[in-house]
Amino acid sequence: MKIETSQFKEVNSAEYIQAMDAYWLPYTPNRYFRKNPKVMTSAKGVYYFDDHGRQLFDGASGLWTSPLGHGDPRMIEAIQKQYEKMDYVPAFQMAGSETFRLAKRITQYTPPGLNKVFFVNSGSEAVDTALKIALAYHRAKGEATRFRMIGRERGYHGACIGGISVGGIPANRKMFGPMMMPGVDHLPHTLNLSQMAFSKGQPTWGAHLADELERLVLLHDASNIAAVILEPVQGSTGVIVPPVGYLEKIRDICTKHGILLIFDEVITGFGRLAANFGADRFGVKPDMITFAKAITNGVIPMGGVVVREDIYDAITGIGGQEQAIEFFHGFTYSGHPIATAAAHAALDIFESDGIMEKTKVLDRVLGDAVHSLKGQAGILDIRNCGVSAAFDLEPIAGKPGLRGMQVLESCIEHGILVRITSDTIAMGPPFVATPAEVESFVETFGRVLKKAF
Repeated sequence: MKIETSQFKEVNSAEYIQAMDAYWLPYTPNRYFRKNPKVMTSAKGVYYFDDHGRQLFDGASGLWTSPLGHGDPRMIEAIQKQYEKMDYVPAFQMAGSETFRLAKRITQYTPPGLNKVFFVNSGSEAVDTALKIALAYHRAKGEATRFRMIGRERGYHGACIGGISVGGIPANRKMFGPMMMPGVDHLPHTLNLSQMAFSKGQPTWGAHLADELERLVLLHDASNIAAVILEPVQGSTGVIVPPVGYLEKIRDICTKHGILLIFDEVITGFGRLAANFGADRFGVKPDMITFAKAITNGVIPMGGVVVREDIYDAITGIGGQEQAIEFFHGFTYSGHPIATAAAHAALDIFESDGIMEKTKVLDRVLGDAVHSLKGQAGILDIRNCGVSAAFDLEPIAGKPGLRGMQVLESCIEHGILVRITSDTIAMGPPFVATPAEVESFVETFGRVLKKAF
């Protein structure tokens, strides 16, 4: 049922503008925000509550971060107990015992053979760490000429220098050209609406686009290429699903030429694709996987890289005296004990509450619901995979992104939250939402679109 704006309390905008004066919001049009602030005051279960008193269904799981919903008392208890026991331990030269156990536990979710975990604090840090591991691995093997990295157009790999270098979203790159890594090339993205619009799940067209990797190998020579990094499903650019056979071909080409394959699973890891990782969903095993977000349910920052054991062995076994550091990389908060406790609690909930089985149900429910909107005015495409979906909307002429922003504002008035990327709307509801809640969420979104067009 539509929630009428008149039900909500009035807010003193001038007071907010003054309060926000010192805060520079990330990935946000700050000028627009200050005229149209969106302030959340609390969260519980699958809902946020804002300063107008509105209850908003969290249709984006925070920033793809909170699949278990908000405020689960088991998470709170785990964090509180760890704080009372030990709030911090230096990340260099020592570690907490629970961090060892967490690393082992994570490897039980990853494909066989990926069994060494390097902890960081975010997806961005995980990506830059994976790129450094790739360079260190080839150097340890005596192949220091392998320095080139290959990303993909429209790819998002975080906001650090390595990530924006291999990433393929122009707006993330255009201001920072002088800082970016040299020797980076990009594969074409796989979205072609003339061939695959309104595909349900994986498109059947487009596997041949993987052959572009062979062209880049021919251009640069394999002896100069260290790694290819891809999102199994491109999330931040709007849920671009790989064509049938595409990832398999990328894997084969990398194996043929001795190139490492990195899957950036910061969004797709831990259930978003109704599987442990995208690697499982598509049956393609990379050499490294980056993760973050859902590992702690977004409660506390944590991320990491899971690598093949032989990669670890090559880097740590390069010789020299054993008291010497082999890999000069890490962060003050790597494997933080409170983040570790949050991760254990999140995995406990995944396992005790049968979350993965719930994602398989929501995969079908969300897919059926979003594609039921096909044919409504203003929709250029609908895509889905696992518990994620996206809509491309007709833009307003000469004002890119305004349509998406207007739809977001209307969604909030109707009691739902979505993610916007320009004029693309993404959905990623929590795994703990009921099928009825997901269906109602998409139905409400359909009403928003009818109003918009």
